[in-house]
Amino acid sequence: MTETEIPGSMQDRPVIAVMVEPGKPLELVEVPYVEPGPGELLVEVIQANICGSDLHLWRGEMAEGFPRDCVLGHEMAGRIVDVGEGASRDSAGQPLSVGDAIAYRYYEPCGHCRSCARGLYHHCPVSLASVLRPASKAPRLVGAFATHYLVTAGRSRFKLPPACTPEVAAGANCALSQVIQGFHEVGLRSDETVIVQGCGGLGLYAIAVAKSWGAPNVIAIDRIQSRLELARAFGADSVIDAGSVEDPRARTKQVMELTFGWGGDVVVEVVGRAAVIPEGIRMLARGGRYLELGSIVPRDTVSIDASILVGYNRSIVGVSLYQDRSLMEALDFLAGTDAPVKTLVGQTYPLEQVNEALQAADALQREGVSVGRVGISPLAKGA
Repeated sequence: MTETEIPGSMQDRPVIAVMVEPGKPLELVEVPYVEPGPGELLVEVIQANICGSDLHLWRGEMAEGFPRDCVLGHEMAGRIVDVGEGASRDSAGQPLSVGDAIAYRYYEPCGHCRSCARGLYHHCPVSLASVLRPASKAPRLVGAFATHYLVTAGRSRFKLPPACTPEVAAGANCALSQVIQGFHEVGLRSDETVIVQGCGGLGLYAIAVAKSWGAPNVIAIDRIQSRLELARAFGADSVIDAGSVEDPRARTKQVMELTFGWGGDVVVEVVGRAAVIPEGIRMLARGGRYLELGSIVPRDTVSIDASILVGYNRSIVGVSLYQDRSLMEALDFLAGTDAPVKTLVGQTYPLEQVNEALQAADALQREGVSVGRVGISPLAKGA
């Protein structure tokens, strides 16, 4: 990778939205054009979604240890504008060229630690840190809230299937891949019951994926009626309105009635609040696995009676990031599903309105009614 003057074929300098300080407006900064080096791709960002973790960082709830001059955004898809030497094929062997729409792994492992040596790249201690790098240092094109992004040599990349647009594919590069990785890690089988706590974007993906994997009984829990309606559209067999059934014990009783007294083989937490974890564990069947995907804010804690894990052979599996195959499976899923995945693409703002987009996403999350991700795109018109 080298920073150079802008080639004549490009009219504008790349622009990045820099978070100098949490809670403050992001600053738009022009940066030098980056010529991709060996194994690298330069992409034009077509769609970047505002993930819940972006909001936590922007509010300062997860700012410890992160650079003060970072570029937020990781849930994205783009179009190739420049190809480095040796980067003419994607990670599945398909040919790549300028103009192709692709999705790419947003984190980069170190490649030589104990986890990487075992092929567990999403366990690498460097992987999560690689998502937020200083924007003051080359290559600077290190986040989704920008006009361009540099896909470095250590990152997998996949050409989008013809039926999968960048707007829809952006959701694969975090939310959907995370769900698929989680189901792999808990070993979800086609004869197992799945319970989903929370019917936001991740929850709806979890419902649709579980059904596509053959789950005969998927139960969705939320307190927003519109979300529960979407849950049915995504394939939920039953829904529980937590707003009408306020007592956790009553909700657990409903789950047991809907599972013939057995409980869920897999319960997925995507509410994003640790307070729902004890309830979810009690909804597990004997030998059930609790898949923790949603609670990422430090010091959001809860007390758990360990005896209800040990006595029933239950387990908790926390999953962060994903393996390459999960991203590839996510793209194939989006290209072939009948679930209304386009409903998860919310209002999209142009890059110059990135601060308005963050405020809108923040308001929707606090109101608890958002489903579709608020998006940012350099190609969007003013909102």
